[in-house]
Amino acid sequence: MEKKTFAPSELIINEDGSCFHLHLRPEQLADRVILVGDPARVNTVAHHFDTKECEVSSREFHTITGTYKGKRITCQSHGIGCDNIDIVANELDTLANIDYTTRTERDEHRTLTMVRIGTCGGLQPFTPTGSFVASVKSIGFDGLLNYYAGRNNVCDLKLEEAFKQHMNWDPIKGAPYVSVADKELIEQIAKDDMVRGYTISCGGFYGPQGRVLRAPIADPQQNEKIESFEYDGMHICNFEMESSALAGLASLLGHRAMTCCMVIANRYAKEMNTEYKNSIDTLIEKVLNRI
Repeated sequence: MEKKTFAPSELIINEDGSCFHLHLRPEQLADRVILVGDPARVNTVAHHFDTKECEVSSREFHTITGTYKGKRITCQSHGIGCDNIDIVANELDTLANIDYTTRTERDEHRTLTMVRIGTCGGLQPFTPTGSFVASVKSIGFDGLLNYYAGRNNVCDLKLEEAFKQHMNWDPIKGAPYVSVADKELIEQIAKDDMVRGYTISCGGFYGPQGRVLRAPIADPQQNEKIESFEYDGMHICNFEMESSALAGLASLLGHRAMTCCMVIANRYAKEMNTEYKNSIDTLIEKVLNRI
């Protein structure tokens, strides 16, 4: 069967042979990838590396590939939001599975293991500031995965329906989707010292997360309904802004992915830790040792 050829307008390759946004070349990508939002946090992660192979920066996308205890690891920043995850997940996949010389899919699929280390807002009494949350399933308010064929095959449709009914979901917001993290990777990374639960990935930091400043929000009871939701013995533990797209795109593209976050604000208790950057290193070390 003739291989599909990817046109220059679809697979954009820079003159130096790197992908369009990340400016990475295929040989610079490791099989293990740690994803972080803040470009500066890449340096925090790489500070633990034993060796540093390469460093690339473009816009909010900062990359360092190196080794940690004999493991080759790429740390990649993605900025804020599921729209950026769309760029990062797709471009990492092209680096792994498309021959940039021929613009055709490689004969053998290369599977990436991607763990996002982030920060989040806790939504339950059992997720106080400083706790670590592993996102078993993520409810995407952003709608990104709805643009991809096959989304129903990688989503928990029963959980989607139960959530929409519980929330009395207004269709003007677009359909939420529920992506599923890699189960084996959750066991490998979360072990017995991370809270496991559902996560909501929001399309914004203020209104979509129920924050009210000068602009009123459409559903003032949104967060109360979210906090009370329970399905299959699990609760929604936290708000963040990327896990749904990462887990969903990874499933569609044949990769392993999950998100683990440190709670820096507890919306339930109305607490906030602005000094979290001094303590997230503990989570980084856990992931480096377990990935």
